[in-house]
Amino acid sequence: MKMTASDSSCCSSCISLNDRCPQPQGLINLLVTKVCLFALLFGVVWSITGNECLPGGNLFGIVTLFICSVLGGKLVGMIQLPTLPPFPPLLGMLLAGLVLRNVPYITDAIHINTHWSAALRNIALSIILTRAGLGLDPSALRRLKAVCARVAIGPCVVEASVVAVVSHFLLGLPWVWGFILGFVLAAVSPAVVVPSMLLLQREGYGAEKGIPTLLMAAGSFDDILAITGFSTFLGIAFSTGSTWMNILKGLLEVVGGVVAGLILGLFLCCFPSRDQEDVVLRRTLMLLGLSLFSVFFSHVIGFAGAGGLSTLVLSFLAALGWKADKTLVAAMVGRCWDVFQPLLFGLIGAEITIATLSPSTVGLGLACISIGLVIRLLVTFLLVHFGGFNLKEKLFIAVAWLPKATVQAAIGSKALDMAREDGNKALIKFGLDVLTLAVLAILTTAPIGALGIGLAGPRLLARQVKADDTEGGAVSPSSHEIGQEKDNVTLESKL
Repeated sequence: MKMTASDSSCCSSCISLNDRCPQPQGLINLLVTKVCLFALLFGVVWSITGNECLPGGNLFGIVTLFICSVLGGKLVGMIQLPTLPPFPPLLGMLLAGLVLRNVPYITDAIHINTHWSAALRNIALSIILTRAGLGLDPSALRRLKAVCARVAIGPCVVEASVVAVVSHFLLGLPWVWGFILGFVLAAVSPAVVVPSMLLLQREGYGAEKGIPTLLMAAGSFDDILAITGFSTFLGIAFSTGSTWMNILKGLLEVVGGVVAGLILGLFLCCFPSRDQEDVVLRRTLMLLGLSLFSVFFSHVIGFAGAGGLSTLVLSFLAALGWKADKTLVAAMVGRCWDVFQPLLFGLIGAEITIATLSPSTVGLGLACISIGLVIRLLVTFLLVHFGGFNLKEKLFIAVAWLPKATVQAAIGSKALDMAREDGNKALIKFGLDVLTLAVLAILTTAPIGALGIGLAGPRLLARQVKADDTEGGAVSPSSHEIGQEKDNVTLESKL
């Protein structure tokens, strides 16, 4: 009985002491909790993997790169200049990988196996292609018809051809590798264009003539055309045998990819059925699983270009079969992209070693990019000439068709990965040149394109006035102009 009494008195004193002592709340409690969780996670992983999660290990390098890329994207996104839109976060992700690769001592601790790096980039490519297939809008294509086809096909093909010719004479690339580089650089970036177009559309700028819808729809087809051309010439570049056999193999990859995508897409339309539980989750897992399988299996059988086309076709067909339900699947695929986007851009930046870059390669590469962009601007302006747009709207469409980022990061290193597997030093050099120009294109055109859209949209596009805006009666011209200027500044800051 005495022991019980002492125990109860001890417990009561501990409880009273606990009530009297202040307990950490708010930010301090949150920080301590997160640090403890991180320490527990690290301890469990270290006990399983050993040196892999220590500095110099593969897992440590991947996690560190991911965290630095996320932080770099957040920091760049926070840069806000007066009356100017913020820079795209993907620039910070790319620069984070570039810094980790080229800072002394840090680069020794951050080691990522090339096979792991290539696999992670291929996963990100699969997710990008899946999102592109889900985002295709057949109704918008039917509405815009000819002008959408002209904007999607013309600038992409002309820029790819011009870059191929210029790079052949300036950089000494073979013709096939010139077209590989051309189609890498010819794709427009949906990561820059689509968010800006959605904001302009919501604010009413260019909505009356459907300019945001035109650019979003044409952007998807532009990317598909660029990836198709890239895959075709990539297959030709790594084929052995006569030229005609290589061309035939490239065409066979295109046809095989489309046929495989049709079969898998029709399968996804039927399985899983709508009466199953968690049908959205199961459809997402099936879609991503088949997309990853298509990309990786195409490498195994030697038809690397067929995997990307198969992924595009099967996701587009699945979206047609799912109809309105595709929005939920697209949202879940978008969450996967949020995870792999920092990895993709960080890994691309980490592939560039500044000390090994030749100044002539950088200078001539910038010349190739600049010539291709100038030709792209002129061709885009001419192709929308008969689309019913005025001069300001034509200028805006041409400017909005400049930024490059996502597709360049996804496919820019694919030729280098295949060259490393082949072991040919000449092909590795060509692959490094393609990757270097892809990174230069991202660093130069992504901020210029984003700023150009943000500044030109409110100034060059007519704003569609809503019914609520006209209920207040007549407004004096001076007050209307002042209000429009304020709206322009507000929209630029949002963009």
